[in-house]
Amino acid sequence: MKQSVSSPRGVVLVADDEQANRALLVRLLTTAGYKVHTAADGASALAALDRYHPDIVLLDVQMPGLDGFEVCRQVKLQPATRLTPVVMVTGLHEREHRISGINAGADDFIVKPFDADELRARVRSLIKLKRYTDDLESAESVIMSLALTVEARDPYTEGHCQRLAAYATALGEALHLSDEELAALYRGGYLHDVGKIGIPDAVLRKPTKLTPAEFELMKQHTVIGERLCGNLRSLGPVRSIVRHHHERLDGGGYPDGLRGDEVPLLAQIVGIVDVYDAVTTTRPYRAAGPSERGYAELRDDVALGARRGDLVEAFIELGQAGLLTARAEAILGDGTIPTRIRLGA
Repeated sequence: MKQSVSSPRGVVLVADDEQANRALLVRLLTTAGYKVHTAADGASALAALDRYHPDIVLLDVQMPGLDGFEVCRQVKLQPATRLTPVVMVTGLHEREHRISGINAGADDFIVKPFDADELRARVRSLIKLKRYTDDLESAESVIMSLALTVEARDPYTEGHCQRLAAYATALGEALHLSDEELAALYRGGYLHDVGKIGIPDAVLRKPTKLTPAEFELMKQHTVIGERLCGNLRSLGPVRSIVRHHHERLDGGGYPDGLRGDEVPLLAQIVGIVDVYDAVTTTRPYRAAGPSERGYAELRDDVALGARRGDLVEAFIELGQAGLLTARAEAILGDGTIPTRIRLGA
């Protein structure tokens, strides 16, 4: 049974410079229950993408101005749209054109003249995949929100997650880590303490030193946090950060007492910036210390064999150059995310 326009199967953007082609695709897809928007050139297609947020884009290859390949490339470069399926609808049969489409990030090809049933089947399949992806991203968003909820329980840790994301990615860039590792550091900064959602307020907000039993309970936030990340593929690289950011190279950390290179590099980075932020911000049991005190504590950890000296010195160099403060102000102020980081990676 055909679905109503008020409750469409999905939103489709059709970009083609030929009016007859646009009209044909609109007719085929609206009768199948889709909401269809159209564009007559590449620039209009990009504008319509921002306005209508389609579930799928059908692109003609040969259009005036920006051709279909370039439009596809720009769609796939933007974090907000890179998971939107793009189908190249073309009369070009040459192998090099298909290769160009693949290199631009196209998800599928339909050759003109096309079979109407095949076109509808491909659109239906790709929209189903997009909806599944959206559901996964929504689950990740819930977990990210949980992390901020944890922070909101304690007024002394306001901005802690954002600062750790800022400091960790700044250090990661200085170490020339990959885009995927930077994205994991950004998420890890937000999610490192998400497991504290399972720690009672009486322990989490205690203004004095924890008893041994209370400290053992607090340690469980790393294990709880890893479980909360679950099996979400996008959070796979983050789970080790959440579980191991309190590990020490000398084996004196928790929850697993890892030693040396057993401690994942990204967890080591988040552990370093976590110590620095704890020292340089006000907590219930003490006032904030200056940056130099944070640097000194990290160097003491290096002397004890708990942290890598090269990582600590690279971090201190960033701090002394004012780059940590600049990065934190950007993220805390307007939500600016470092250019290389793609949160949907």
